[in-house]
Amino acid sequence: MRGVDEQQSQIFSYLSPEARVRKDHPLRAIRAMVDEVLTQMSGRFDAMYASVGRPSIAPEKLLRALLLQMLYSIRSERLLMEEMDYNLLFRWFVGLNADDEVGDATTFTKNRDRLLEADVAKQFLAQVVAHAGAQGLTSDEHFTVDGTLLEAWASVKSFQPKAGKNTPPPDDPGNPTVNFHGEKRSNQTHESKTDGDAKLARKGPGKEAKLSYSGNLLVENRNGLIVDAEAFEANGTAERDAALIMLEKLPGTKPVTVGGDKGFDTFGFVAECRNLQVTPHLAQNHARPGGSAIDARTTRHAGYKISQRKRKRIEECFGWLKTVALLRKVRHSGVCKVDWIFTFACAAYNLVRMRNLAAAVRAV
Repeated sequence: MRGVDEQQSQIFSYLSPEARVRKDHPLRAIRAMVDEVLTQMSGRFDAMYASVGRPSIAPEKLLRALLLQMLYSIRSERLLMEEMDYNLLFRWFVGLNADDEVGDATTFTKNRDRLLEADVAKQFLAQVVAHAGAQGLTSDEHFTVDGTLLEAWASVKSFQPKAGKNTPPPDDPGNPTVNFHGEKRSNQTHESKTDGDAKLARKGPGKEAKLSYSGNLLVENRNGLIVDAEAFEANGTAERDAALIMLEKLPGTKPVTVGGDKGFDTFGFVAECRNLQVTPHLAQNHARPGGSAIDARTTRHAGYKISQRKRKRIEECFGWLKTVALLRKVRHSGVCKVDWIFTFACAAYNLVRMRNLAAAVRAV
């Protein structure tokens, strides 16, 4: 018979989010890894908070919520709070019961700023990488470096001369009409009035210039996991500078190899790599003045060809970060905040990648 279309609230409810999430849900494996990492970071969290006063939102819940925002491509904290209010899956992952208050989006943002000020993202990524290394998922000898442009949340209209000049009041204060025709603009003479750290940059010849940051990755070649991440100002040499910083932080004393595209094929970068006991497996750029810095001493080895084949995996990382984690256009201003959110998104990518690798092993 046909059921009755009516809803009647029950007096008592014994609903548990744990019981509503199926045992084989993909988030269960990620939640287990996240809990292990956060347990190891507990001492760091204790140092961030005072021993007296009113308790704040637990930093573990904040970080789990930020992970959900990236994993499910939620564009704002306000939407994230709305999803957490009625989504039992989100409540379970963050660590909230069905009857717990979610709170306001502004409260979430203010408490998140404490995590942004601390170096939590770097430590979180390091702990995730260490967890992957303990499972034998990472290589400690062969790596790839590359960078990409992250568009800043600043309008080109805000890119104005550094030396203020007297200009007539705008016709529309909210969205003024600006004519840049015939005006020469550069990072030396102009800066954004809304995001001073954003620089005008373009990825290649013929591409349009946008206010951007430089997001750089160091990826190991075994499974394509991100080992380190750095966000710099897009100053033209940020990719090579960030690569050297990340390579210098690699643990151990044995020689390693690093793959890269033609943009890294400079005599200065190759010399610095060899000083760090790093063998540069870079794509040769014969069109550069003076020719390629990589000669047959490197290209004749079979490992060079393997590094060139493996280095394409780093593009998968950039693709996920820009499309799923919504970093194609960053929502934060300032290189410090952009670096924090970029690094944390890299940790989220690793968690998804590690979960997929574990599922593939179980399937075999």
